[in-house]
Amino acid sequence: MCTSLTYRDAADNVYFGRTLELTVDLPYQIAYFPAGAAFTSQAEGHPALTYTSAHGFLAVTMPDRVPTADAPIGIGDLKVLEGLNDKGLTFSLLSYPAAGGTQQAVDKTRAVLSASDLGTWALAQFATVQDVKAALADQPVLLEALAILGGVESPFHYVVHDASGASIVIEFNRGAMTVHDNPVGVMTNGPEFGWHLTNLDNYTFLTNVDKTSATFGTYKATQPDSGIATAGLPASNTSVGRFVRAAYYAQFTEKAATPDQAVQTLAHVMNNFDRPRGVTIDYPDGSGSHLEVAGLDQGGKAAYATEFTSWTNLSDLARTLFFVRDYRSLNFSRFDLKSLAGLKQPKVLPLDRLGGAEAEATDLLMGA
Repeated sequence: MCTSLTYRDAADNVYFGRTLELTVDLPYQIAYFPAGAAFTSQAEGHPALTYTSAHGFLAVTMPDRVPTADAPIGIGDLKVLEGLNDKGLTFSLLSYPAAGGTQQAVDKTRAVLSASDLGTWALAQFATVQDVKAALADQPVLLEALAILGGVESPFHYVVHDASGASIVIEFNRGAMTVHDNPVGVMTNGPEFGWHLTNLDNYTFLTNVDKTSATFGTYKATQPDSGIATAGLPASNTSVGRFVRAAYYAQFTEKAATPDQAVQTLAHVMNNFDRPRGVTIDYPDGSGSHLEVAGLDQGGKAAYATEFTSWTNLSDLARTLFFVRDYRSLNFSRFDLKSLAGLKQPKVLPLDRLGGAEAEATDLLMGA
């Protein structure tokens, strides 16, 4: 479903990459929200929570409802799936079906934050992971049933990184919110984050050093090729397997000498998690584990569902550069948040407009 990781270059600058996998193409929108933008988060039965953006931020967004002739999609309907703000703070939404569950009641007179608005809330207001953690200690967050996902309660967990390399995972494990420090800077999907860390204890033998020979009795065995060091990595595309592989690549990939080389290196790393259509499939018998999106399902017409990498994102947290490519492209489009800083109004560009775009897409967004 999703894989995210951090990478550091030789100067210890931080970069972030993630993929998103689904079985259908969704109407993703690239959106820029400037400093000074106003936001409202509304949870049923509670006063609205309002906040104003102190930081401009760029995000891959998705409408949270199906539009109608009487109610077209507006800027307030766009929810952040992935984003970067002008201080190098990132926010990521990753699938986590165990998130639903009974939550502790919150005073009805108190404004609460809908979990669907965690992305705008974090990116708009905060510069560091520590700022986000401190604010979450005082801000109630509620899961809501999402009509666009068939009424499922916000089946996600959320990852935040900053330019220092600090990272947290926000989970609603069966309704209870927990904020975990993330010492490996890696996240995939279920089970809960603590389980993934415990599972890493089973991989202490991993190293990037190829051991190409060994002696068995009097026989000297010799490996005829390089790459044997990765033989112990899990091979499956499950979230468990991807977590271990992501931790391995984040740990051992060579540290690039320059920021541009670091972005290229991170792109190579994320290619290891790129999934073409048909590699894994689910037949329409109800046993599949993929998300179904209202209004955009396959209507029973397809012989099977197949998850594929809908898009991949790279973020340069120090230079506040955001890169994205969709399934139709092998090249990334680049957005420079410093160049967008002068905008006074939000800008929205459909992700599918980038398929034939120039590598530098900042001006394309500014003219949207």
